[in-house]
Amino acid sequence: MKLTPILMGAFTLALAGTASAQTLTIATVNNGDMIRMQGLSSAFTDETGIDLNWVVLEENTLRQNVTTDIATNGGQYDVMTIGTYEAPIWAKQGWLVPLDGLSADAAYDVDDLLPAIRGGLSLDGKLYAAPFYGESSMVMYRKDLMEKAGLTMPDAPTWEFIGEAARAMTDRDNDINGICLRGKAGWGENMAFLTAMSNSFGARWFDEDWKPQFDQPEWKATLDTYLSLMNDAGPAGASSNGFNENLTLFQQGKCGMWIDATVAASFVTGPDSTVADQVGFALAPDNGLGKRGNWLWAWSLAIPTSSQNTEAAEKFINWATNKDYLATVAAEEGWASVPPGTRTSLYENADYQAAAPFAKMTLESINSADPTNPTVKPVPYVGVQFVAIPEFAGIATNIGQLFSAALAGQMSADDALAQAQDAATRDMTRAGYIK
Repeated sequence: MKLTPILMGAFTLALAGTASAQTLTIATVNNGDMIRMQGLSSAFTDETGIDLNWVVLEENTLRQNVTTDIATNGGQYDVMTIGTYEAPIWAKQGWLVPLDGLSADAAYDVDDLLPAIRGGLSLDGKLYAAPFYGESSMVMYRKDLMEKAGLTMPDAPTWEFIGEAARAMTDRDNDINGICLRGKAGWGENMAFLTAMSNSFGARWFDEDWKPQFDQPEWKATLDTYLSLMNDAGPAGASSNGFNENLTLFQQGKCGMWIDATVAASFVTGPDSTVADQVGFALAPDNGLGKRGNWLWAWSLAIPTSSQNTEAAEKFINWATNKDYLATVAAEEGWASVPPGTRTSLYENADYQAAAPFAKMTLESINSADPTNPTVKPVPYVGVQFVAIPEFAGIATNIGQLFSAALAGQMSADDALAQAQDAATRDMTRAGYIK
């Protein structure tokens, strides 16, 4: 068909409109798996013609930016990287687009998603965020330093053993810290670790009447143990260290142990790690009370209702979280590097099992975390390393700053706990939880 000049002009305008509508802005975290996704994403653009504008942010900054944008209906992002805390809360607010296309796509196979991960990203049976990777937490340790200290790491260690080993492995003259733990303030940084740790000490955020519990002995035991460990065996400047900072320290051979996200396993055993051939894994510690200090999380991709490109956004989410993407990463960088913790089929894959010595421990850790029964004593909330209420992020960020200040030596543990109790009580009363 031959186009007249008028039709040609209209056709050009239509193409221009389509092109502008097919640029997705994606907000994500600056973790290794997401950076790898960005690097591979040209294949998605080649396949679909959809351009991608990446906004890659540090974890605390990402949380703040996407929360502000979605709460104000800002429309800045078409795809947001969020987690198991935000997904059901934001879905209930009507802020997220349900991923019905994924659920109906036989090739995507939503039933292959690990039940614990899928459940945390759903509301009333509908999926509102697709998991890019899932995680719990576990102990990563240097086998050579453990042997040098004359100790053997159990598969299921206690906090008492962790303390003994951390102090025995510390070698300040050679810049080796017995243990590296999160100290950077943030509800998803130091408070994710400390909340999970507190569960194993019998602590809880709130009692059954929503009254804060930071004035109870279980929280004091948690914080005292944490501060003692870090003061005796942790790195200098630990109050500024989050996931990425501790990963770098471990890869450089400066940590005897690191208790953190299971997703780190492929990075501490990967080519960037100077100690890759000496890394062992164990379950997160306990105190014999029936709860381990491990969490449950999934960094996931979701579409805000403010997006004008929901169909294209769902195409991208399908590409980034389906089985073919895992195979692509495996072909490019090996099976050990694929995003873990999302699909049953991955843990049934013999190639993955052979390549990933941490696979069994990761799956066991994920399956052992129970968001509906996270604590020793009864609680009115759901969530392992967070409390699934909208107010939690603000409250926990403030308390995280107090605990980080205690780690930096700016206040005592008792003062930090007292101020945490007062702040949480005030905020929960204002929110109407405490009558």
